[in-house]
Amino acid sequence: STKTPPEESKQIYDFMDEMYKKFKANGIRCKFDDRSNRSAGWKFNYWEQKGVPLRIEMGPKDLNNKKAVLVRRDTGAKEEVSTDELEKRVPELLAQIQTDMLEKARRDRDERISIVFTWKEFVEALGKGNMVLAPWCLTTESEEWVKEETKRIFMEKAPEEEQKSEEEKAKGLTGAAKTLCIPFNQPPLPEGTPCFTDNGKPAKEWCLWGRSY
Repeated sequence: STKTPPEESKQIYDFMDEMYKKFKANGIRCKFDDRSNRSAGWKFNYWEQKGVPLRIEMGPKDLNNKKAVLVRRDTGAKEEVSTDELEKRVPELLAQIQTDMLEKARRDRDERISIVFTWKEFVEALGKGNMVLAPWCLTTESEEWVKEETKRIFMEKAPEEEQKSEEEKAKGLTGAAKTLCIPFNQPPLPEGTPCFTDNGKPAKEWCLWGRSY
């Protein structure tokens, strides 16, 4: 910090430089921001915008108390850690952040997947901005039909979309629907289930669909 006395700044620098070298030796990608012409708040904002998942803070009081503060970017949670435990705690917390973010991403994804059986359900779910899991016959003809039909439906509704607020527009993607993937983990598909396109053909696999940007 620009306001920290030189002697205390050096003590903090020496300690953090030592930790920086240990983290690097342990394979942790890290940056030691030792710029003295920037305030702590400026540095916090700078690295947060860079996407750094974990920040280590240390000031004169922290040094005197033999503690450091760990701040998570994903939650904003702060945790005081003794300097003796810092080398051990940082990789543990980084692993926890990775786990938490992955679980959240999976929850968010699953909450935006609609399971449908009919064309009507498919169009409604797509209009909400969701990805759609539907029983499909796997034919190129039906895939092209879905693309063209959903594009036509969107073009018909375009004037209505223009009347919506920007917030409402952002809730759903626009444009033609396309196949995203055929999931490896297939839900049960009862024998005789028809293709959701109502083309009269039997479905062969569940397929995930979504809007084009």
